[in-house]
Amino acid sequence: MIPDDLDRLVDKLDLESKVRLLTGATVWRTAAEPAIGLEPMVTSDGPAGVRGEGWDERRTSLSLPSATALAATWDESLAMAIGELLAVEARRKGVHVVLAPTLNLHRSPLGGRHFECYSEDPLLTGRIGAAVIRGIQSRGVAATAKHYVANESETDRLTLDARVDERTLREVYLAPFEAAVQAGVWVVMSAYNGVNGATMSENGLLAEPLKGEWGFDGVVVSDWGAVRSTVASARAAQDLAMPGPEGPWGEALVTAVRAGEVPESAIDDKVRRLLRLAARVGALPRSPAPSPVGLSPVGLSPGDLSPDGLSPDGLSPDDLSPGGPDDRQDRALLRRTVAASTVLLRNEGDLLPLVPARLTRVAVIGPNAARPRTQGAGSAGVYPESLVTPLEGLRTALNGHAEVRHADGVTFGGAPVPLDSATARNPRTGENGLLVRLLDAAGTEIHAEHRFTGRLLEPEGPIHRAVTVEVRALVRPDRAGLWHVAAAGWGRLELAVDGRIVIDETVPRHTDDPATVHLAPPYRTGGVTLEAGREVEIVMRRELVPGGGRACVLAAAPAAADPAAELAAAVELAGSSDVAVVVVGTTEQAESEGVDRETLTLPEGQDELVRAVAAANPATVVVVNSGGPVAMPWRQEVAAVLVGWFPGEEGGNGLADVLLGRAEPGGRLPTTWADRALVPAVPEHGVLEYAEGPHIGYRGWLREQEPPAYWFGHGLGYTTWRYEGLWAPERIASDRPVRVRVMVRNTGPRAGREVVQIYLSRPRDRARPVRWLAGFAAVTAESGERAEAVVELPARAFQHWAGAWCTAEGEMTVHAGRSAADLPLEAVITVSYS
Repeated sequence: MIPDDLDRLVDKLDLESKVRLLTGATVWRTAAEPAIGLEPMVTSDGPAGVRGEGWDERRTSLSLPSATALAATWDESLAMAIGELLAVEARRKGVHVVLAPTLNLHRSPLGGRHFECYSEDPLLTGRIGAAVIRGIQSRGVAATAKHYVANESETDRLTLDARVDERTLREVYLAPFEAAVQAGVWVVMSAYNGVNGATMSENGLLAEPLKGEWGFDGVVVSDWGAVRSTVASARAAQDLAMPGPEGPWGEALVTAVRAGEVPESAIDDKVRRLLRLAARVGALPRSPAPSPVGLSPVGLSPGDLSPDGLSPDGLSPDDLSPGGPDDRQDRALLRRTVAASTVLLRNEGDLLPLVPARLTRVAVIGPNAARPRTQGAGSAGVYPESLVTPLEGLRTALNGHAEVRHADGVTFGGAPVPLDSATARNPRTGENGLLVRLLDAAGTEIHAEHRFTGRLLEPEGPIHRAVTVEVRALVRPDRAGLWHVAAAGWGRLELAVDGRIVIDETVPRHTDDPATVHLAPPYRTGGVTLEAGREVEIVMRRELVPGGGRACVLAAAPAAADPAAELAAAVELAGSSDVAVVVVGTTEQAESEGVDRETLTLPEGQDELVRAVAAANPATVVVVNSGGPVAMPWRQEVAAVLVGWFPGEEGGNGLADVLLGRAEPGGRLPTTWADRALVPAVPEHGVLEYAEGPHIGYRGWLREQEPPAYWFGHGLGYTTWRYEGLWAPERIASDRPVRVRVMVRNTGPRAGREVVQIYLSRPRDRARPVRWLAGFAAVTAESGERAEAVVELPARAFQHWAGAWCTAEGEMTVHAGRSAADLPLEAVITVSYS
């Protein structure tokens, strides 16, 4: 419950105290106020896990499937369970506010941050996002709907101006945020970018429709560093500026209020909202106690158990109950989500699922098979305690059935990977890992610590007294020849191997983007010849410069082997195996916060690898390990194609469950997959024109002559379905929701789940999309059984924006089916005002 005396608490504070509360006390904490019992609130990034306040690999987190994976489930109950799990992790780490979900849309497949967003469709995004919000906040932790609004490009993301007409803004880009407010979200984050000429921290859209028409009563927090003015942002409906303690408000805002430039009533409203949030998360007196940490049994349902009473990962129901041993229940939920999100795009000859008893040797091919991307790059990253690779998942699942062998086939270029506990030793202690030291101006050690990775974003210790960060590691080469060594950071960089200087360079900062400054400093690489088995000491020193962040990287790896030999080894392995599973995917350079993609083509010769393997073995399965669409020119040349997204730490086990038929690939595409983009992701001269209007994703492709590779909503599963009947009312009122019923039959050999999708069209209305998603519902049925899907269509699905929400009278067509293009059933309804 919220204290009924928020006004009294506000009145107890003087102007300076009130203004102080409106800027963060630290990077991740809000300010406390002992005079009224207000405690600090801790924020942390999401949505793929809850990292906590710092960037420290020694404090691990559960690594969840990417947002695209969660949207691919088309399952709100599962999304809510994942939201609950985020809240549990938040409470474990002392976090009050999770900075998730991301409700921006997949406007262009070239967008670099697809993995953190849900879908190209506003309805699907809104429904999955709302479910995550309900799950997070059910445990007394605040969710944050971000980034409000039109934040669909990473190029010039701090400054670009998105030009969006009012109708498109209302019908498409604002719609998921409206759904979030209807779900009761407690925090909304204003974006870096501007919309129609005003940066979002100063934009009138914060007042209307967010706080006015929609009635949002929570806190508008800025994206980190997005508040850049004093008066304009304070006069707007922006409530909290992060991070702190520095910022454009503070004393400057106090002065502006006293000068009459900002009304004190606006300050009071912001403080009142902040106190309401504190009450909701338990940081204010008389607030409710935080919800218990244990996860409810929503993680597994009886239908997820096999006939022997075990879940796909061998856990019994007792193991999965609240308070069960270790974190098995959480990992079981993550594993189930991987299978539920995996999309089967193609399955010629019913190659999948594989039958273990018929296998003797399985080839697992590709760098991503042994070193997968489990999460996207950027601020949402976490450090998992462990992760299961596709190679490990299959080896475990096929143990005792078949031999599983691996070949990379190709080697990814770019910078070498950071050293870690598997590749380096601490020269001081001999432990696996690295030695990190902070040095003063005289080179004297003022702090030392043992770390597990050479990618250090926040060294501990008295960093404010340090002048230099030093990272030392002992490396024993497993092969002779040329090795690449690298250092990353802003300012002066020096790297030495056994005392010989290899890199000595000053790297000037060239960007203000915090994701680049603090998370992705540029690499400098050198070459050195090493002997196999002879240990060398590698030392990197990085000068700490003002505004350069603290991040630094020490990396080393052998030079790439002969590409032709690697490819030949993979082809030979594939040809001598019963089946070849090729895992392809994007690199950190291709999909990351802070940068958009230049192409949908898979990097580093992976297309050639797939084609060569498929030519050697017709039983080839390709698994795509990416956060968003990629071009697949070979898709008709392989037997099966699966999209596994960025699956989190249980990715390998979930994939094995799908490949071997222990679980159905339950996913449906939340975004159209094509070989090209219809709209640009990159602004021109600082302006990004949303000239396509509402016609993004499948809506745009429906206006094209050539179809995409795979439509929005597509996904095969392991059974087949026949659509037998659609029932819709002949006449409906303009302001009422509509219920339609669809009868489907499972015509395949096994039980399955079908996502029944409903689209609307109004052919004679050219201002509307050709058709648009209006609702969906999932059904399950045994082989041969019928099932009825009851789909609720909200009144908004029939409306359009013309200065207000309007419903045009006349006929509309209701379409039912399996994707935006596979719609075998239709009915005509008449909309009337009577």
